[in-house]
Amino acid sequence: MNLPIWVWLTTIGVFALVLAFDFYLVARNPREPSFRECTWWVLFYVALAAAFGGGLLLVAGPARGGEFFAGWITEYSLSMDNLFVFLLIMSRFSVPRLYRQKVLLVGIVIALLMRGLFIAAGAEAVARFDWLFYVFGAFLVYTAWKLIGHEEEEAEFSENIAIRAVRRVLPATDVYHGARLTVQVAGRRLVTPMLIVMVAIGTTDLLFALDSIPAIFGLTREPYLVFTANVFALMGLRQLFFLIGGLLDRLIYLSKGLSIVLAFIGVKLILEALHHDGVSWAPEVPILVSLGVIIGTLVLTTIASLIKSRSDTRRAAAQIQREPAEVDN
Repeated sequence: MNLPIWVWLTTIGVFALVLAFDFYLVARNPREPSFRECTWWVLFYVALAAAFGGGLLLVAGPARGGEFFAGWITEYSLSMDNLFVFLLIMSRFSVPRLYRQKVLLVGIVIALLMRGLFIAAGAEAVARFDWLFYVFGAFLVYTAWKLIGHEEEEAEFSENIAIRAVRRVLPATDVYHGARLTVQVAGRRLVTPMLIVMVAIGTTDLLFALDSIPAIFGLTREPYLVFTANVFALMGLRQLFFLIGGLLDRLIYLSKGLSIVLAFIGVKLILEALHHDGVSWAPEVPILVSLGVIIGTLVLTTIASLIKSRSDTRRAAAQIQREPAEVDN
């Protein structure tokens, strides 16, 4: 896709306008959004991504459209898994519920800017060095194995190097001062925990991009599709956080599903790199097959998670009902 510069500028401009409007709504009325409001916003962003993908199908053909949908669904699913850590960060920094929307939105904007640089560097690297696809493939398979092997460990949040650097360079207060990022105390300008937690959200998402960006490059090598799929996956993340916050604990098999998706993309990358290097037995995996595997895996793991969660709830309720009878006896 040799796109003129005006297409890139128009796309970025439209995304910036949508995010600016979202930020205006949050700044105008800081609060915790209702379930209905979050549902409508999530549906809006999903419809926006679907319309964009439909436009690609018509303009660029089914191959490019399929690559976008496969990349967007993969990135969106990985972003849902990131919400677990976002929840930990919010708890770790004791963010007031009134300002969680603003923290998430600013953190997501930081993540988008940093991912943009990451995608640009990755696109240039894979264009110059074909052997990187072997590295990406092996890394994704390793990530999938690690995701399965460590899923039983209790999740926790530890400050990364960027957060420690901010704390070391910028003196901070111990308490929040509304939604302010800085405050003047005894003649000194100090940052508040609000700025620290925004940096935490943005930089932590970048760490997650270390596996999500190679994953989407395994589905498409077009920088424009990689960029737009990432933006669409992150734009509705704020509302998704509030919408499914209580549902996250019920998606107990989500990590398994994501590990299968990452392993599949990793193997796909290696096979296609071998095919490109002239290995006759190594096949090229069609994008429709990739899309089917990704959607099928995520649907099955979601259904299995909800069935298991419901079964555990019924079993716990039955156990509670039996306990008074056992005490009476």
